[in-house]
Amino acid sequence: MTPDDEARSGPWPRRAAAFAVWYVRAVAFINLLSAVWVSFGASIRRHAVDDYFTPYLLEASFTSAVVSLFLAVTLRRRKRAAWILNLVLAGGLLLLLSLLMGYPEFRAHGQNWFSVVLTALFVTALLVGRREFYAIGDRSNPKLAAAVAAVGLLVSSLIAALLVTLTNQAHPSTFWERWRYGVRRLVFLVGNDSHFPGIDTPDWVNVVINVMSTVLLVLVVLAAFRSRRATDPLTAEDESRLRALLDRFGDRDSLGYFALRREKSVVWSPSGKAAVTYRVVGGVSLASGDPIGDVEAWPGAIDPWLAEARAHGWIPAVMGASEEGGTVYARHGLDALELGDEAIVDTAEFTLEGRAMRTVRQAYNRVKRAGYTVRIRRHEDIPEEEMAELLRRADDWRDGATERGFSMALGRLGDPDDGRCVMLECHDGEGELRAVLSFVPWGPKGLSLDLMRRDRDSENGLMEFMVIELLQRAKELRVATVSLNFAMFRSVFERGSRLGAGPVLRAWRSLLSFFSRWWQIESLYRANAKYRPIWEPRFMLFEKSSDLLRIGIASARAEGFLEAPGLPKWLNRKHLESRR
Repeated sequence: MTPDDEARSGPWPRRAAAFAVWYVRAVAFINLLSAVWVSFGASIRRHAVDDYFTPYLLEASFTSAVVSLFLAVTLRRRKRAAWILNLVLAGGLLLLLSLLMGYPEFRAHGQNWFSVVLTALFVTALLVGRREFYAIGDRSNPKLAAAVAAVGLLVSSLIAALLVTLTNQAHPSTFWERWRYGVRRLVFLVGNDSHFPGIDTPDWVNVVINVMSTVLLVLVVLAAFRSRRATDPLTAEDESRLRALLDRFGDRDSLGYFALRREKSVVWSPSGKAAVTYRVVGGVSLASGDPIGDVEAWPGAIDPWLAEARAHGWIPAVMGASEEGGTVYARHGLDALELGDEAIVDTAEFTLEGRAMRTVRQAYNRVKRAGYTVRIRRHEDIPEEEMAELLRRADDWRDGATERGFSMALGRLGDPDDGRCVMLECHDGEGELRAVLSFVPWGPKGLSLDLMRRDRDSENGLMEFMVIELLQRAKELRVATVSLNFAMFRSVFERGSRLGAGPVLRAWRSLLSFFSRWWQIESLYRANAKYRPIWEPRFMLFEKSSDLLRIGIASARAEGFLEAPGLPKWLNRKHLESRR
């Protein structure tokens, strides 16, 4: 839905849509409460039998709680498929209840009138707010949901029949009878079993079978309403156009070259002078850095990116935008949250002299005396055989760890198209390769750190030694600025250690220090501060505060901090390059 469509929809459709969402949320809460609170659940069940009926979706069970909660989430994301499903189910129930109210025994109960009115209000809210449910899903969703339902029902029914066979305590029965009994338990936890005189199973078997049906139902719903996971990745033409923009405007943002990650998608401005690159992770359309291209054309790329996110029900978010980029994004309705600071070193101003650099200078001299040397070359100047060896060693030093990085990493190494990247190779006194660093271009006179790998048995301080060598020899490469690691929450560590820091700031610093044991938050700040850099703030942009948790999880997944378990390295060996 475009902003014009939202303006034309008016306040009543928005209120009606909000009512529909909150109705399903309330029902989900009541269902969950009734499933946990036995006496409350029993009261609801008594009102759903005989001559009584309850409003739409209200049923005292975990299954109904899970389903209604998921429907609430999908309605909240404005899924068109969720609107259609709720309208069909609620509309059919309303028609049935209206017919039943024609009988005196049903009209006599006030609860039934309440159920009819509440269900009618929900259906009316869906109809009035129909234009608010605009998010489209993946075209494969119906087929996938049908396949999951068919295969899942067959597998679960066979498992149910097997459980009944193994635990049956009554007279012998046929497989057909045991299978029918299992299917019945998939639907009903309790019921009339007079049709199965040869079957007598423990209560826990019935519960397990019914839980399987709950799991299957959840899987079917997930398949039916999942968001489109990704759009088309970068094509060769897209990459060529992005490189052309980087050649003209690449010096504006140190993270610009990382837009060339090939699992990203791209949205162009109408003029083609600007673009937003992004990746869809967990229903979040995650852009990184600033838009690419002419700043005057940025709004023309941001608008279609936001429109596409809303059309698919994705949550738009930006990670690592500069202050200038964040300001432009904020004009399009996004809020900003400072994430931390990027360390940028001016090579002309860098020096090892002075008391403040004494510790760094001593560490540098110690590694140099140990016989270590650094070789600096553009990727395009490295022979193919040598690059292959560098890739192998870098992959080995990763030691099976997840390849991290999204907003500040290229995700590949040694690609022929990345010939302007800079490689640093560090050898020990015996000529053995011990570490590599790779930097991507930042305009014509800058570099941004991309990848760091070292042999764990090498000298401590090796990375610092290599960075200092690059800074001291920057004139050879005609490099004026170097962007190093990003220091998350740097200002908290810096201000929290000062005299007079308040209790809230000190507590926040202590909490971050605690988590630094696993995620190296503080150590990255300390490592960058050694070079006395210029600190440039970076921001996260988002629409709603309620989305921050999902954005954080999506960002952690994209950066490689969260992932599903995979095969061990010896079974699934992957090199750093994504395409050579």
